[in-house]
Amino acid sequence: MPILDKAAKLVTNRMPKVISPRTHAIIDYAMAASFFGMAAFFWRRNKRAAVSALLCGAAGTITSLCTDYPGGVVREISFKTHGTIDFALSGLAASLPGMLRFNDEPEARFIRAQGIAIGAVAGLTDFTGTGEGNQIKELDKQAS
Repeated sequence: MPILDKAAKLVTNRMPKVISPRTHAIIDYAMAASFFGMAAFFWRRNKRAAVSALLCGAAGTITSLCTDYPGGVVREISFKTHGTIDFALSGLAASLPGMLRFNDEPEARFIRAQGIAIGAVAGLTDFTGTGEGNQIKELDKQAS
């Protein structure tokens, strides 16, 4: 599944960046809420899927709360670093069904789809303020 995640990054990297920091914050909190909601829904049927959703929801919420953007509270993480974390979270979410061995179960589709969506949103976000494409390479350079 990380192959689909990488494909989403490659496609969105070349596109113009249309998501502002404020919109990105709203999407981040909505994604975290959907992870938490689905964790509650999965709890009785599939504990591994529920734990995966809780983990991703918590990671998304903590990252958002600590980011220096509209909606951030602590402002310890720069918005560019947030972008790098989003790409990592995207890969993690897409990989969790395989790691926790619920790959063939229906709940895995939600977790994977969310991982791809996180990657797509990050790929379409204007982290540098220029609106230009190919920002992923710049984010990777700053992260290393």
